[in-house]
Amino acid sequence: MGPSPNQQRLSRKHIMASIDASLKRLQTDYVDLYVIHRFDYGTTMEETIVALHDVVKAGKVSYLGASSMWAWQSSRMLTLQRERSLAQFVPMQNLYKLIYREEEREMIPLCRNEGIALTPYSPNARGFLAGNTQTSETTVRGNTDKMTRNWLLGAADEDKVIADRVGEVAARLGVARATAALAWVLGKPGITSPIVGASKLQHLDDTFKALELTLDAETVKYLEEPYRVKPVAAHE
Repeated sequence: MGPSPNQQRLSRKHIMASIDASLKRLQTDYVDLYVIHRFDYGTTMEETIVALHDVVKAGKVSYLGASSMWAWQSSRMLTLQRERSLAQFVPMQNLYKLIYREEEREMIPLCRNEGIALTPYSPNARGFLAGNTQTSETTVRGNTDKMTRNWLLGAADEDKVIADRVGEVAARLGVARATAALAWVLGKPGITSPIVGASKLQHLDDTFKALELTLDAETVKYLEEPYRVKPVAAHE
């Protein structure tokens, strides 16, 4: 990414230049998955999907993915790809977590119907559900992260209630808060692989434990009960 028009967005020029630069930095001939970062309102869908198909056809990418956008935009792009026999998006990287569930009535039904894998990011709400922004262990990121403020993560009263309930459940089950929150995401239909971040080895251990944890229906209801509908976020 850069300041000039040709260093951003999803134009053919930027897509072609970006994949070549990535392959050079990674010192490899191809990447398994190439994901567009949100929808580009400044480039036509046709230009973007044809350029992405050409990258696949050239052998530089095995599969294509998309990220946060409106369901109608994703549906339209999938339709165009199929009509023109172009490489299609395989996963959708969307925002989904206990304190932000708007994708349940927006993107998730579409992806499940179309067989698109769901790979939601920030399952712990950028550390909020893990306790990083509400305890004595508050991190620098928790205090300064711009996206946390822009998406109002943890700003609503019910968010704090949910976070407290995550802590209660985690204590009862003998696991970390992050493990309990991630187990909730993993238990949802259509979820293939949540995207997690780690700055300490312990964070990876907590992540792996979530794979072995299945929350019962009563616990799921307890965690979900305080949620209230929010404005759709993270598409811009």
